[in-house]
Amino acid sequence: MMIYQQAPALLVVIPLLSAFAVNISGLFNRRSCFPVALLAMAATFGATLMTLHRVMETGSFSYRLGGWPPPFGIEYVIDHLNGLVLAAVAFVSLLAVIFSRRSVEKELPDKVVQFYTLFVLLVTGLLGMTVTGDAFNLYVLLEIAALTGYALIALGDNRALVAGFNYVILGTIGASFYLLGVGHLFIMTGSLNMADLLGILPGLYGNTAVFVALLLILVGVWLKMAFFPLHTWLPNAYTYAPSAAGCLVAPLVTKVSVYIMIRIMLSVFSAGYVFDVLSVAEPIVWLAVAAILFGSILALAQQEMKKMLTYLIVAEVGYMVGGFWLATGYGITGAILHIVNDALMTFCLFAFAGIVVYKTGGSRLSDLEGLYRKMPVTMAAFTVGALSMIGVPPTAGFFSKWYLILGAIQAGSYHFVAALLISSLVNAILFFRII
Repeated sequence: MMIYQQAPALLVVIPLLSAFAVNISGLFNRRSCFPVALLAMAATFGATLMTLHRVMETGSFSYRLGGWPPPFGIEYVIDHLNGLVLAAVAFVSLLAVIFSRRSVEKELPDKVVQFYTLFVLLVTGLLGMTVTGDAFNLYVLLEIAALTGYALIALGDNRALVAGFNYVILGTIGASFYLLGVGHLFIMTGSLNMADLLGILPGLYGNTAVFVALLLILVGVWLKMAFFPLHTWLPNAYTYAPSAAGCLVAPLVTKVSVYIMIRIMLSVFSAGYVFDVLSVAEPIVWLAVAAILFGSILALAQQEMKKMLTYLIVAEVGYMVGGFWLATGYGITGAILHIVNDALMTFCLFAFAGIVVYKTGGSRLSDLEGLYRKMPVTMAAFTVGALSMIGVPPTAGFFSKWYLILGAIQAGSYHFVAALLISSLVNAILFFRII
């Protein structure tokens, strides 16, 4: 029962302490790093399942770190939305660490300790961002995840170093925008607790500084999630990252950033202010349409499989951002469902790309010739992931796209419907070309 009650803290504490354990054990035997990281991810996944079970049974609840009440202490807030995202992040992280063993031994034989230390620290940041109810604590955890993400990508070759440097520059700019927005909110309200901000801000909606704070936070989060046209860091960063790092970073970082956007909008500024008081939803949906079309068309032009998948991530971010800003029940449901579905689909496809690199030494489309005969089980799994990315029923991708289309029709945003259909058609061309 005690573990059950402390699960919200354990899901951050376990991977954080495991980073030290991985580093110390690696000093004596680098082969011990993998089992320590695997055990940590399994225990973390267990903690997220206990947290999800509790929220399903009792509804939303909060956990105060050290017993300090907000706004003076840091509060974790768990509801049905982030309970689901927590479980998805932990599950994908567990799959990624299982996948990483042979890939790291081959690609990063001299950096095993560094890789697994950074791996569990990145998971710490992602889970912390998802569970926190404090706007500044969110910034701290955002930077923990960002710094470890930069380092994971830079573990690769010289191209990865350059891509990682570009990521550092734009990621730092994004974090600065977010922090400036939070600073505006603190100056106006004297609080950083999200629940406090939600209660105080309605009396300040007429103040232009509230809109400036929202705009700054949005730009910062959009840079982190690579939302068009702020996506320029993503294609090279994810393409040239080590395969094992890509299997963690690509499925989770952008998805958690989308969740942060949704959380800030609903739990700090309120849906009424974002959708009713402001008139910015329609331009943002048009940006999402551009992201979907731009990402899909550029993916079609690629001969390098990882680069192709990274541009598909740009399009998928457009799905989720556009779905939320449709401001309809179906659209928001589709956006939230797509966070989970796309994390699983992207992991499947990047794991496949990693397997191809491991087996053939390259990931160009020409390297896939004859793989259905040589690796039928792997290619069958790839086919399922590809069909899900296209949106073929009854795969996971179909259901979230269905809700997004219903939400767009409900909102009268037929240009968003057209973008979704065109993107699905382009995905079909891409993946059937491989198949």
